[in-house]
Amino acid sequence: MSDQALILWIAGAILTVTGLAGMLLPFVPGAPFLFLGLLFGAWAEGFRYVGLGTLLILAGMAALTYLVEFVASILGVKKYGGSRRAIMGAALGGLVGIFLGVPGILLGPLVGAVLGELSLQRSLDQAARAGFGTVVGMAVGVAGKLAIGIAMLGLFLLVRLF
Repeated sequence: MSDQALILWIAGAILTVTGLAGMLLPFVPGAPFLFLGLLFGAWAEGFRYVGLGTLLILAGMAALTYLVEFVASILGVKKYGGSRRAIMGAALGGLVGIFLGVPGILLGPLVGAVLGELSLQRSLDQAARAGFGTVVGMAVGVAGKLAIGIAMLGLFLLVRLF
């Protein structure tokens, strides 16, 4: 094994582990790191086993993690009786929360959903239910992201080993 291949494998392993952890941690961009780790693994072997087709599927799966997280949050708000304004509030709260660090990422959608409901003159109980729905949706989204991340790793290993 050449020095370059060894460095690519080490970098790929670090990025892959970081990416999988990032599927759970809100401040680490898990999907891009995981994809890069798998890309480095493919590159280490000159793309002999994992080629362009597999890499495109892996990139699509990485992009899908963001859609799953977003849709899960929306469905969580809806399931607990939140309005469209609560959904928009959760989305805006999540966007603003990105700039406020980990507490903002975790609390932004919740606060946004609650404020969205309160802006419609809904009761505090209804607003709290919409906020709770956002939290449930975020948890389901994280589980979905992790499942996709594990599937990405599984696909890479399947193509690589067989």
